[in-house]
Amino acid sequence: MEAPTPLRAWVLAAVLLGGSWAALPSHRVLPEHHVSAETGAIFVQALERERFQEAFVAGREDGGAAPVTFQAHLSDHPDLPRWLRYVQRGPRQPGYLYGCPTAAELGTHVIEVLAYNRHTYETVAQRLVITVIPAPGGDPPYQGDFLVGNRNVEELLPAAARDMFLQAAAGVWERDDLRVTNVTSALDRGGRVPLPIEGRKEGVYVTVGSPGPFSPCLVAAASPRSRLRCSRGQQPLASCYDTFAPRFAVRWCNLTLLQVRPSPTAPGPVWGPGVLEDGGDFQAPTEVPPRDLLPGYLVTLLVPLAVAALLCLLLGHLMCCRREGLQKRDLETSDIQLVHHTSIHGDTEELRHMAARRDVPRPLSTLPMFNVRTGQRINPMPSAPDGARVPLLPR
Repeated sequence: MEAPTPLRAWVLAAVLLGGSWAALPSHRVLPEHHVSAETGAIFVQALERERFQEAFVAGREDGGAAPVTFQAHLSDHPDLPRWLRYVQRGPRQPGYLYGCPTAAELGTHVIEVLAYNRHTYETVAQRLVITVIPAPGGDPPYQGDFLVGNRNVEELLPAAARDMFLQAAAGVWERDDLRVTNVTSALDRGGRVPLPIEGRKEGVYVTVGSPGPFSPCLVAAASPRSRLRCSRGQQPLASCYDTFAPRFAVRWCNLTLLQVRPSPTAPGPVWGPGVLEDGGDFQAPTEVPPRDLLPGYLVTLLVPLAVAALLCLLLGHLMCCRREGLQKRDLETSDIQLVHHTSIHGDTEELRHMAARRDVPRPLSTLPMFNVRTGQRINPMPSAPDGARVPLLPR
């Protein structure tokens, strides 16, 4: 006996739904990874693709690992902390979280890292817990900012590349107690994106700190005389051998020397013994001393009313007491304009009367202004209230 049609439809839908769920990409979560960072020093955390690819359910593609793209953000926030940056040049290269925390970032920062498989659409998440602690010796008081023109930022983030740069900087600084305090891409400081030509790099600013003073070579390279030579297109002053070349093309015209002074810290609160005097219990005040609220109420109410009254008086004076009047207007207006206005006004009134009825006398505009035989003058508009006092023909 065959199953009813609705039952077979439900069974088929369940089978198809189960197959679709099995085909969806999986999402796994790796254990938390705890790291620490010191203030005044560069922090670099590499996001290796191999560590996340082992958590993907689907097998690797033929001939190598699948391309992986990373995304990182602060937990419960859409972006990273202001001191932390992320860079990944391509899906087949590792990603880097790097930055230099300051004293304001002391504490724990939880970063959510999501690895995304570009072929199978699988995702693997991991929480990166960064604990920022103060540096034992504080920030180095002497810091030099070098611009490396032949490198990108991800090329100087690995520890081997930074150690190589410190060895080259020790030859110019003439000290061995150097450390990298910050690494920043030139694009983050207003640099231009290079042309897509082989060998063109973005440029990297590497900040190196030391507890000792600068060498005479660095002081000469950053002197005003050296800056003047750079502005003229000449080579800057260099009294020592450039130990950075040829691995690092340092642009000496962009060298910046900083002397960081420790900022004074505000005194903290002074804690007492925590014991009440006289051994009694604390008695909270039960009564509030009376306050006289009348002066504040009067000021709040009367000051706006006084200002509004003054504004009303000023506006009334301008609108009522400063009117010029019709007579003053006529005296300041040209007689020709008044006559012209009177003529137009009278002709308009005549046309209105003629349009209302036909038994009207001859229009005044057609009458002669004076009698040719007797010489008697006739005013075509005897009742002119407009103030036109000049006849049509001069006397």
